[in-house]
Amino acid sequence: MRVALYQCPPLPLDVAGNLKRLHTVAHEASDADVLVLPEMFLTGYNIGVEAVGALAEAQDGQSAQTIAELAQNAGLAILYGYPERAEDGQIYNAVQLIDARGQRLCNYRKTHLFGDLDHSMFSAGGDELPIVELNGWKLGFLICYDLEFPENTRRLALAGAELILVPTANMVPFDFVADVTVRARAFENQCYVAYANYCGHEDQIQYCGQSSIAAPNGQRVAQAGLDEALIVATLDRQVIHNAQAANHYLADRRPELYAALHKH
Repeated sequence: MRVALYQCPPLPLDVAGNLKRLHTVAHEASDADVLVLPEMFLTGYNIGVEAVGALAEAQDGQSAQTIAELAQNAGLAILYGYPERAEDGQIYNAVQLIDARGQRLCNYRKTHLFGDLDHSMFSAGGDELPIVELNGWKLGFLICYDLEFPENTRRLALAGAELILVPTANMVPFDFVADVTVRARAFENQCYVAYANYCGHEDQIQYCGQSSIAAPNGQRVAQAGLDEALIVATLDRQVIHNAQAANHYLADRRPELYAALHKH
């Protein structure tokens, strides 16, 4: 499995401009199996509730159709972030995976909303942590702040995820998450974690970059710095098997001790 991450400055309120640069990046990454873009890539993240309402689209909206054509032409799957307008009118911070045939494989809604910014714009996603298969690999999905709750990655790992894709919009001063948490989640769950962040700034937000792909042994197999970058890595399932042989985290769990956690 070859995974590409596009770290970029946000281009807020410019859907057409973001689709245009996606066209370029998708062809640059065409030797990868999947291209992962940051959180809310389609519209920008820090755009306010009125703009989110104006730019939100259905899962099968015009942008999804355009990205499906891009994915087919470039010959790779694309995971992109966008504001989703559901059938009941609620708006979610969502990501959607479209495969190289132009088929929509998965739509995931952010479950853990971050601060006033997220809460002012979005409804929280429900109890769905989907696992989908792409080119023989089992993929799970989280969005930014979701990763900072260990229960999320553990649930995906227990469901069989070999690779967790995490579009994000992580900012200063939370560099620790990009530097340490991503690798820790991969190590403790014995799976790959791909974390695609923004760089640059968006109004008062300064993004911390450092997009990376972490292996099940805790090592980074690809990492960006603080500037715009397209990084690509080839993932090896044998590394997962080696990690599972060296550490027995999943097998050594004692779920009977954790039952009371939801009460606190």
